Amino acid sequence: MNTAAIDPQVIARDYIALWNEPDAARRLELLSSGWSADARYVDPVMQACGPAQISALVGAVHQRYPGFRFSLAGRVDAHGEHLRFSWTLGPRGAEDLIQGTDYAEVRAGRLQAVTGFLDKVPVGA
Repeated sequence: MNTAAIDPQVIARDYIALWNEPDAARRLELLSSGWSADARYVDPVMQACGPAQISALVGAVHQRYPGFRFSLAGRVDAHGEHLRFSWTLGPRGAEDLIQGTDYAEVRAGRLQAVTGFLDKVPVGA
């Protein structure tokens, strides 16, 4: 697949929408439409494989940080089937507390694998 076949900005936007979705049923719909059935997610704190585990992982973030929102930070870079983008997480209407950068592999227009890195995490977060 070449970069012309995917829109990196749309994929990253939809990825952030998944992380901001509090409803488990809606998260599963988003995973079904934008991720492969055997998709994987891993970061220094968590890992998951498949829609049910990824949705549960996102749900756990909502429980730990109620009212927090993810936002894209900066531009989305693409190289072939690979994307890199940064994000922030913080309470609505306040300064973002956590920052990260994710690397994603896209196959057939769907997220296949995401590796997340935490760039800024306050003590105790």
